[in-house]
Amino acid sequence: MVLRSILLALFVLAGAVTPQAAAAEMALETFENDPASRWQFFTDGVMGGVSSGELTFEEAAGNVHARMTGEVSTANNGGFIQMRTDALGAPRVEATGVRLVMRGSNGPYYVHVRTSNTRLPWQFYQAGFNVTPAWSEVRLPFDAFKARGGLLRAGLKPQSIASVAIAAYGRDHGVEIEIREIGFY
Repeated sequence: MVLRSILLALFVLAGAVTPQAAAAEMALETFENDPASRWQFFTDGVMGGVSSGELTFEEAAGNVHARMTGEVSTANNGGFIQMRTDALGAPRVEATGVRLVMRGSNGPYYVHVRTSNTRLPWQFYQAGFNVTPAWSEVRLPFDAFKARGGLLRAGLKPQSIASVAIAAYGRDHGVEIEIREIGFY
């Protein structure tokens, strides 16, 4: 990732890449180079729930992607599984949302964003999206993220983003989602 950033900076200086393209590229996860060290998998088991699943990283057609599968159960006041990273950091000032390249079934799914002000485990900002069996892109503007869990400011402050998660949430269902890219746009 560091080498990629240095090379990108050199291309910008040489005029081979526009600053706008470089800004978009800087906050991009493509699941290369040991993604397991940057991504964590959680279930509602941390609060007594019984949902189950797993996060794997696979390669197909030359692209690495994350694959989250499992079962969400609302029994025992549960109802989620998620994959989360804090490696993206806060977006640049000019960013306007979260961008995903994904595929899957049994949606909708959600992006959960935690900020420097979400101190309790049940606090986050959430925006939903649907999936298709074919790889597709979804863009979620920051103003689409709604506060969940109480005691949070109504609007998301993008520069305070501390972590980003993909979540299967809130209803009993089988989970199958694959993410090839995630970042800010």
